[in-house]
Amino acid sequence: MNDTTYLARRDTIEHYFDRTAADAWARLTSTAQVSGIRATVRAGRDRMRATLLDWLPADLTGTRLLDAGCGTGALAVEAARRGARVLAIDLSPTLVGHARERVPEELAHAIDFRAGDMLDPALGFFDHIVAMDSLIHYARKETIGALGSFAARAKRSVVFTFAPSTPLLATMITIGRLLPHRDRAPFIEPIGEQRLREAIAGNRWLERWRCGRTERVASGFYTSQAMELVRS
Repeated sequence: MNDTTYLARRDTIEHYFDRTAADAWARLTSTAQVSGIRATVRAGRDRMRATLLDWLPADLTGTRLLDAGCGTGALAVEAARRGARVLAIDLSPTLVGHARERVPEELAHAIDFRAGDMLDPALGFFDHIVAMDSLIHYARKETIGALGSFAARAKRSVVFTFAPSTPLLATMITIGRLLPHRDRAPFIEPIGEQRLREAIAGNRWLERWRCGRTERVASGFYTSQAMELVRS
C-alpha cells in the first residue's frame, strides 16, 4: 500500500515499538512480573490471542499462515504447533529478534520471522492471515485498505482486531494520553463496528468476502474486538 497516510503512521509505529517501548513490550509479552495495569493488558492479549486461534482450524498441517504484526511471536508459535508454516512479520526488528530467541527449538523450522511491512505483496499468498492488534493504530480508510491487501493474498480467512468505538475505550485513550511522553504509544483509532461493516461491504477489493464471527475482549486497560472475514 502506497497511501501516504498509511506510510506516515507505519513509520511512527515502527519507531515506537522498535525504539521507544521495545524493552517494555518485550517484558509485557513475557512471564516477568509487571504492574497491575500492564497485567490487565497482558491478560486481555492472552484472551484475544486464544480467540483468534480458536477461529482457525485445530489442525493447520499443510497450510501457510501470515502472522501480520507478530510482535514477540506468541501467536506464530501456537499456529506452528498446529502444523502451520508461518511467516511472522513485524515492523520492529528488535521485537522480531526477541521472537527468534523465544521460539522453541523444535518449531524454529516452521516459522520464518521477518522485519518489514505486513502488506508487502512479495510475501506471497496464504491460507489464513491473522492481524492481532496490528491495525488498531490506523484510521478506518487505512484499515480497509489493509484488509483489501490481505484479502488479495488470503485463500480461506482473514482474522483481525480493531479498536471498538465505545465510551470506555475513549476514556482509557484520554487517560493514556496523559502518561509520560516517552512511553506513549501511537494513537489508537477507534472504529464503530457498524461503520466498519459498511465500509467492508462497500469496498470493491472485499466484494468476495463477508464478515463472520466477532468478539470483544475487555480487560482493564485492554479493549479490542476480533472480526473474521471469510469468502462469500
